[in-house]
Amino acid sequence: MCDLLTRIWSRPRGEWTRVLKKELPALAGKVTEELRSGFPAFSALLAEMGAEEARWAVEQAMLVALGYQDTAERARRSKDLVVTPLPVAPARRELFAALSGTKDVSEVALCEVARCAGWPVPSFVQAIALASPAEAPQLAAALGDALIGTVDGDTCLLVPDPGTQTRARLEAALKGRAAAVGHAVPAGDTASSLRWARTLLALSPGRGGPDTRPAFVDDHLSALLLLQDESLARALSSRWLSPLEDLTPRQSERLEVTLLAWLEGGGAPEAAKVLQVHPQTVRYRLRQIEKLFGPALRDPRTRFELEMALRSRRLMAHVRRYRSRAGRRARAVASTIRPLGMAREARVNGL
Repeated sequence: MCDLLTRIWSRPRGEWTRVLKKELPALAGKVTEELRSGFPAFSALLAEMGAEEARWAVEQAMLVALGYQDTAERARRSKDLVVTPLPVAPARRELFAALSGTKDVSEVALCEVARCAGWPVPSFVQAIALASPAEAPQLAAALGDALIGTVDGDTCLLVPDPGTQTRARLEAALKGRAAAVGHAVPAGDTASSLRWARTLLALSPGRGGPDTRPAFVDDHLSALLLLQDESLARALSSRWLSPLEDLTPRQSERLEVTLLAWLEGGGAPEAAKVLQVHPQTVRYRLRQIEKLFGPALRDPRTRFELEMALRSRRLMAHVRRYRSRAGRRARAVASTIRPLGMAREARVNGL
């Protein structure tokens, strides 16, 4: 089973069903033979069932283990391999709701729900927000029996004991789909990992494709922190960047990017490399900046808050452009009556 799961997980997600259909019957046959030869009690039972019937029963049990169907549905299926994912079991939905904070439960009740769901609450979890629910059960199985649920329409996974999942494994499993991976948190703080994974997903490109890779909250902590309250971010920008208000938009933009590059790089040569201009150009702009901001630029706290203000302003500009494009796209979709989802194309701090 582990070998099959590894082979499925190592392939592009569009090939998962094909690999399963090709390899599951042979693997089920091997498991049946192992049961027949290694366990006398099973041997007698399998003899009564017949070889083909026994292999099919094992095959269906493996589909349940992989998340493609539940036990009740298995009894109603024919011998044809059907791999359409089924809804999440009620106990697991309730457990997801409890962990995500959408349903208040006591610690005792949580343990009981977890027991009924067959999903012991781990010490740490890591949330993954998916732009599409397609193949969520297969992903959940590939990522250590992750818990599946929805939050305000977003399909999400809760990966147990994320320390056992390397970043490379997460990237390989999610490659080709739009997804955002939250930070690892104690189980009691699951809602936080879900919140920031969904926030990051909303700010990331929403189109899947062979080259699409998941975004990780750990890579964008500062950007998410600055964006968590736009009102405060605007107040910060207004306080520290007011000397630029009397300039033309072009002048302001030029001095903003120069000041940010200087603050990040620590000197004119470093800023010139980032901006791809001559160091003398940067020095000229810095003299203009010094006239506007005065001796405050020599204060470490002022420089820190200036950098935060500049980053906040640029991030909010990206968000506004994203929302504008998303709104235009939604109106275009509505006017042509085409059932297309709204693509997320904003890029925030390099996302």
